[in-house]
Amino acid sequence: MIRPLLTSLLLALALPALAQAPQPAPAAKPAPVAKPRVQLMTSYGPVVIELEAQAVPQTVANFLKYVQDGFYAGTIFHRVIDGFMIQGGGFLESMEEKPTRAAIANEAPAGAKAGLKNLRGTLAMARTMEPHSAMAQFFINLVDNPRLDNRDLTEAGYGYCVFGRVVSGMDAVDRIGKVKTEWRRGMGDIPQFPVRIKEATVLPAQ
Repeated sequence: MIRPLLTSLLLALALPALAQAPQPAPAAKPAPVAKPRVQLMTSYGPVVIELEAQAVPQTVANFLKYVQDGFYAGTIFHRVIDGFMIQGGGFLESMEEKPTRAAIANEAPAGAKAGLKNLRGTLAMARTMEPHSAMAQFFINLVDNPRLDNRDLTEAGYGYCVFGRVVSGMDAVDRIGKVKTEWRRGMGDIPQFPVRIKEATVLPAQ
């Protein structure tokens, strides 16, 4: 019995090993897309904003175009409400409103689907009661403001499109939120002393 077993073992060792079926390579994970960032140099310090270009591309493109054109330099935060938000990007110190391009479509529904909400530190487009009237002005939420979020497609429920968030300089935003305000030219909540946006620049991609 030893010889047949030994012969079989030798034959088995002499046979070429069966090639294993190639294993599929693991699917490569898509590289994360860098989000554009903009720095607002305010009279209270720098504020860096990260923009949500994938979620609300038209809104971000509109904002970036104004930044690249130098539109925001010399504008002010003209509406400040402590415990709510600060709004700027449209008026000069003289309270003269700068001319803008045409209004853009409100992407609040798309932003809401992507999880964007009017939370503390987020930026959203300012507009009139008409949902699709946003141009250049924006606001920064000082607190969570869920009533400004998109709920439906009615005029009352369309919401305000969130397109970015403050990633650095929220202390400056909070200080702006505490300035004293007054009525002027039939408008309320105007800072007694100008809160300037000296410059807005697109930061290099990280």
